[in-house]
Amino acid sequence: MQHNFLTTMRSLKLIDNCKGSQVYALNHTHSSSSEFPSNKSLRSSKSIAATSSSSASSSAAALSAALLPYGLPVADLIEPPIDPFLRPLDVVSSLSSSYRAFLSSSSDDFPFLHLHQFSLLRPLNDPKILRRSLRSARIRASSVHDKLVLSAWLRLERLDSSSSSDCPGLPLECPRSSLRPGPDALGPCPCCRNDDPIVVAVDGDPEPVPGDVVFIVGSGEVNCVRANIASLSKPLKTMLFGGFSESWRETIDFTQIGISIDTMRAIESFSRTGSVDSFSIDTLLELLPFANRFCCEGLKCACDERLASMIATIDDAIAFFEYGLDETAHLLVAACLQLFLRELPRSLHNPDVTRLLCSSEGKARLDSVGHASFVLYYLLSQVSMEEDMRSNTTVMLLERLSECASSGWQRQLAMHQLGCVMLERGEFKDAQNWFEEAARDGHAYSLAGVARAKFKRGHKYSAYKQMNGLLSEHEPVGWMYQERSLYCIGKEKMLDLDSTTELDPTLTYPYKYRAVTLAEEGMVGAAIAEINKILRFRVSPDCLELRAWFALVVEDYEGALRDVRALMTLDPDYMMFHGRVHGEQMIEVLRQHVQQLKMVDCWMQLYDRWSSVDDIGSLAVVHQMLAEEPGQSLLRFRQSLLLLRLNCQKAAMRSLRLARNHSKYDHERLVYEGWILYDTGNREEALAKAEESISIQRSFEAFFLKAYALADTCLDQAASLHVIEVLREALTCPSDGLRKGQALNNLGSVYVDMDELNKAEECYVNALDIRHTRAHQGLARVYHLRHQRKAAYGEMTKLIEKARNNASAYEKRSEYCDRDMARCDLSMATQLDPLRTYPYRYRAAVLMDDHKEAEAIAELSKAISFKPDLQLLHLRAAFHDSMGDTTSTLRDCEAALCLDPNHTDTLDLYSKACEKCNQQKKIS
Repeated sequence: MQHNFLTTMRSLKLIDNCKGSQVYALNHTHSSSSEFPSNKSLRSSKSIAATSSSSASSSAAALSAALLPYGLPVADLIEPPIDPFLRPLDVVSSLSSSYRAFLSSSSDDFPFLHLHQFSLLRPLNDPKILRRSLRSARIRASSVHDKLVLSAWLRLERLDSSSSSDCPGLPLECPRSSLRPGPDALGPCPCCRNDDPIVVAVDGDPEPVPGDVVFIVGSGEVNCVRANIASLSKPLKTMLFGGFSESWRETIDFTQIGISIDTMRAIESFSRTGSVDSFSIDTLLELLPFANRFCCEGLKCACDERLASMIATIDDAIAFFEYGLDETAHLLVAACLQLFLRELPRSLHNPDVTRLLCSSEGKARLDSVGHASFVLYYLLSQVSMEEDMRSNTTVMLLERLSECASSGWQRQLAMHQLGCVMLERGEFKDAQNWFEEAARDGHAYSLAGVARAKFKRGHKYSAYKQMNGLLSEHEPVGWMYQERSLYCIGKEKMLDLDSTTELDPTLTYPYKYRAVTLAEEGMVGAAIAEINKILRFRVSPDCLELRAWFALVVEDYEGALRDVRALMTLDPDYMMFHGRVHGEQMIEVLRQHVQQLKMVDCWMQLYDRWSSVDDIGSLAVVHQMLAEEPGQSLLRFRQSLLLLRLNCQKAAMRSLRLARNHSKYDHERLVYEGWILYDTGNREEALAKAEESISIQRSFEAFFLKAYALADTCLDQAASLHVIEVLREALTCPSDGLRKGQALNNLGSVYVDMDELNKAEECYVNALDIRHTRAHQGLARVYHLRHQRKAAYGEMTKLIEKARNNASAYEKRSEYCDRDMARCDLSMATQLDPLRTYPYRYRAAVLMDDHKEAEAIAELSKAISFKPDLQLLHLRAAFHDSMGDTTSTLRDCEAALCLDPNHTDTLDLYSKACEKCNQQKKIS
């Protein structure tokens, strides 16, 4: 079998110059290293082989030889990216300043302030918070341009693939609402309200008044009422009633002004009716130049609005866009632009669209009709960077973004992103210049870009000095040590990487570098253990690839296949081994050397892995099942649930969208649409989808969605009873144990909240009977409320033993033991998942109780530095308040309110702190 495996590996057609995410970025000045491993790697492969039997030794050597065309992972070739977003040195102070800007600005500035918040919050990678900022910006927008851009942005966040002209039923994304100036009214969108004026068709025009002037166009004549034509504009009024010769003539020749006789008749009709609804497109296209020539604003607006309403496809938009620009038809241009934006990212592949949007000339023409803005090019450049960071389109869009930038943060963002793109393109001198521009505007993180560009240009010591100076001048943060580590070697490098992980355990590069170094030294088991540290709480394709690579070295083909399947779920376009081999090709190779499972066996394996809380393993099984049945929407839905648990929101949304697209029945499609709406913060609309699905066919998933949407509020007794009723309805419908276990678990939680502990216990026991392992946590809560702490502790211990991912179990078990044991459990929880905030809050509270205020603040600050969480900020603000530090209290409250402006406890604390501050000012 080994021979076949190696033969298959060698027979793969390597794909040169393919683009895609990689486990590392290659240093192009050492391109030969990308083809073959270093001598150190070859020695390490031999040392691994030497520890095995002779057959295993030859097998490992053969495997290394088979991987030579791809290159083994080499530590010197791993390189972290420069993130293309704003990264303040002190994110809390930056968020605080942003919130204060709202308090001192007019409402017209609010959309741009929300956009600033969005930019500051991007490093947090929290889709809910980012979407809230975009929604807030859209709600506050009043101009047609801002509304249509932000609506398209929200639609893009949902990965909506429906027709670009369709209304999703969401007021903030409604295409008709976006083309109406002014703030939007509360309630349903215009499409749902049907509040457009109804045009009643009549036979012909109203009876005309006898004309007193005749307009001649060629050989045709049109009788008009002089006063009606004069009312269309001041120039026409002056011509017909002023001192010109036309004012006393009964016939006026309009042959030379470039309109047809039909258009003249249309002008006469409009002068009487004020409507253009019955006119043909050709007539409308002639009316607009006439309206511009004679300054007929009413006629122009009517034609503009009518033409805009007729834009339905991307081809329409391309055909009419330049005409709208030529005639300064603002609404027509807006309608065309809306189509381009609602078709993103596909529209950026259309050369006609890119010519209109990306060039300097196109931007100037857009500016002439009020449709060139920072927010427009911000959206376009983000989409283009995600599609292909190195493309000329991306460069042009970022250049337009920099031209539109006005405030400091806008310039910082545009210059920094240009630096990132130039760095990716290998244009290092230009990258350094752009990064230096951003740094001069106050973006200190761009200095890391300056250092990287210098390093790429061969100035390693200068790059080291750059980062060394940054560390000495500012409070150190994780990315500073990470960047400096690139420019030093040996023990100093490892110390910097350790400092990086201590200050910011979410950065993946230190784990990857340490893992590859261990593998180079022949300690592959230790390398896998190191990369597992980051994969426990942050799953990414590059780390999964690295673990799969190590699995190949130790001939763990099943482990390698699991990880490759999982990473292909996260990124279906991922290219492995220096960007040479598509992940799906690697799957085909590995499939031949592991046991093939039938569909029924896959379901059993999925059940086992789901029950053991092995989310990556479950994801791999679902990927395998979808390879056999790609059109099964239920499996896509399962996939989305797993991705959400792994905090891979974008991939989860893609799976939900595919589930919706593959649905064979309307009631299924409505459920998946409901989950999409729910996951993007549209609870009421999700509830409506669930109700509609139930009206077609009662199903478990429809009732379960309804229960989720109903429970997503503060539940009183009556509401809780309603949720219980809906969950019980769900349990009467056909489903499998995986989902019914979740429903029973949720039902138990509602009973606990209602103090119905016996009923809750019954639900949790039933859930455990069908191996819903997480029900141990609910059962432990029941025992705890009955003051049976030992039993509660025992339940959580069972969960820890069963669950593959058990950081939350350690955290929860800490509530059911004494302080010393709780500290141990919380320390383990932090070690397994440093992103969990409760352990920091608990330790800080204990320190505060022991009157160790400085240590308590330091414990919270440690977590806030890499995860500025609402609860952490609120607690630190409360601590500062208790210590009489009003300034720090205000700062932390303001930062917390950026994350959630409606957080009641923080609002109360902020109000009290403001009163104290005002009193102190009066006294002083």
